[in-house]
Amino acid sequence: MHEFSQRDLAYVTRLDEVLWGGLLLALTIGIHGVGMLLTLRATNAIKDRTTELRSRYPAVPLGILILAAWMIILTNLIEVMAWAGFFVWKGAQPSIFSASYNALLNYTTLAAGYLPLRWRLLEGMLGMGGLITFAWSTSILFTLAQEFMEQALPTAAQRRERQQPRLAAAAHDWSGDSG
Repeated sequence: MHEFSQRDLAYVTRLDEVLWGGLLLALTIGIHGVGMLLTLRATNAIKDRTTELRSRYPAVPLGILILAAWMIILTNLIEVMAWAGFFVWKGAQPSIFSASYNALLNYTTLAAGYLPLRWRLLEGMLGMGGLITFAWSTSILFTLAQEFMEQALPTAAQRRERQQPRLAAAAHDWSGDSG
């Protein structure tokens, strides 16, 4: 049988901890929604304004994709800062710097155990928020990357359509028809 520390046995999840966690998760998802909407609007606006440029320079769509990734990263960092700000406000972390670092680790589900016992539940809730927003971010980035690949790599049917006139001319020349 496992032995549990007195600290673990004494821990009781408090209602205010659950409510603060729910509020922070809602804030995280709200920030993420706005960030993803802005990311899609910005990339679509750039795509609309660079139609001709994108056909001449294949790196332009890749640049748009990189811009979208940066916007997504910035959105995630803003979300982490909201949690870090809460931890400093409630005295759960000594400074915004350590709070940001620790919140980022939990947001990416890499670490845990840095909050005082009174706020322990928020570590898991922060990880849940990170998983939800990373999945959302991945779907946005995947959609944009798929559009990029469709533009960069024409389908076999499009290649055949482009080659049809050349193949017809070659067949005509080969057959010896002059008429």
